[in-house]
Amino acid sequence: MEDTSWISNILANPFYRGLLIGLVVALLLWIRGAVKARQLGSNYKKLKDHLHTKLEIDAEETERRKAQTDQLKQERDNLRNMVQVLNQKPGRQELRQIQVYQKAVEIMFEKSPGFAPAWQITLKEAEEEMQKAERGIIPFFKRMTSSSSSMTDKKHLELEQSTGE
Repeated sequence: MEDTSWISNILANPFYRGLLIGLVVALLLWIRGAVKARQLGSNYKKLKDHLHTKLEIDAEETERRKAQTDQLKQERDNLRNMVQVLNQKPGRQELRQIQVYQKAVEIMFEKSPGFAPAWQITLKEAEEEMQKAERGIIPFFKRMTSSSSSMTDKKHLELEQSTGE
């Protein structure tokens, strides 16, 4: 009975009663804090793992984009080199010059109203002369001479025919 009386004496004393209640509350709060700390630790680990995974994925994507950019730069340089090589091949400069002349003719058609009929007549004459040269009517060496001499000969012949001589 002495054991019960000793416990009852402690519980009967208000100081010890308050101390006991305070210790019980402190113990409950400490347990609750430990549980929260454990949950926060696990959340921290999850977030850390998630961030690590995301950074790895982003790094891989960045490396892939760098590789793709390098590949595209290489292809661009190769294509630029191919264009330069193709422009230097025989006939390419002539084709480019023909395109420039064609564009110039189109601009002249738009800007000069009297240019179109004169150009069409001159073009027909040049086509007829080339057809005759291809058939062998005009000798080869005359075909190679300047076009100005053949044009003056034609104009001279036309003037002679129109005057009746």
